[in-house]
Amino acid sequence: MQKLGSIPGPSPLTFAPMTSPQPKVLGLFISADHNFFGHHDLPPGTSPVEERSSVLCLAGRGIEGDRFLDFKPDYKGQITFFASEVFTELTQTLGLKNVHPSALRRNVLTEGVDLAHWFNAEFEIQGVRFAGAGECSPCYWMDRALGPGAEKFLKGRGGLRARILSTGTLHVTP
Repeated sequence: MQKLGSIPGPSPLTFAPMTSPQPKVLGLFISADHNFFGHHDLPPGTSPVEERSSVLCLAGRGIEGDRFLDFKPDYKGQITFFASEVFTELTQTLGLKNVHPSALRRNVLTEGVDLAHWFNAEFEIQGVRFAGAGECSPCYWMDRALGPGAEKFLKGRGGLRARILSTGTLHVTP
């Protein structure tokens, strides 16, 4: 799997057509508040992550009910994606037990797509359009939220931040 960090810097936004079937959406997550922003050298916050069967994506704004809704104009992390394949490899490599993908605090858990292909590209899932805007860089909180070594393991594959280009609803793939 190609690491996001290995892709060259900013380039013009292109459309990334699907060359294979749509990726599966295995999980959808939101949190009403930040557990890590503003908590440096303090324990993380206690705002729970809610797992949903669907989420409403609002163009240019974010996900209804999520902490990054209307965070700031043109925010590049209106929605975040994470590959289930990376999560599986992470838990196996680090021997993590009883860790749920919601601990990553990413919004969409995908299967069957290399998220690196969507870096600096427009793409569509379930009729909702997005613009890949950069990597969700892992920080030292990953070691605390998941387990020791998680931050290092996730360098270059921490997920994808994106802007929402069209309003629509994402659903967990049945």
